[in-house]
Amino acid sequence: MREADGRIRAVVSEPRTEPPDQFTCETGRNGEAAWVRPAGDLDLDTAHRVEAALAELRDEGHRDLVLDLRDLTFMDSTGLRLVIRWHTAAQDNGFSFAVVPGPEVVQRVFRLTGMDAHLTTAEPPPRG
Repeated sequence: MREADGRIRAVVSEPRTEPPDQFTCETGRNGEAAWVRPAGDLDLDTAHRVEAALAELRDEGHRDLVLDLRDLTFMDSTGLRLVIRWHTAAQDNGFSFAVVPGPEVVQRVFRLTGMDAHLTTAEPPPRG
């Protein structure tokens, strides 16, 4: 914008306000079994929350872990690596890890990498 004296004045706009974080991560327990249900985008910004929830349940002694992917809207390679790590840890350390398949956008990641043939699937945990 040009001032009356000919100088150019910089116009600084306020940064856009992004919507609040829409990612949630619910957990539940039922005896030795426990589940984690993330909702929203599972990516570099959110994977640590799912990782922490799974680790907390495992530290509590739960031997059957279920990762319910039904409420995801997106999953990138960070989410894929998280699932592979927990799948491998379960095989190596004698506990069970299964996934409840997610929507097509999530399942496509598993199909493209061939992981869908290796993961154990589970029935969905109850909602509520």
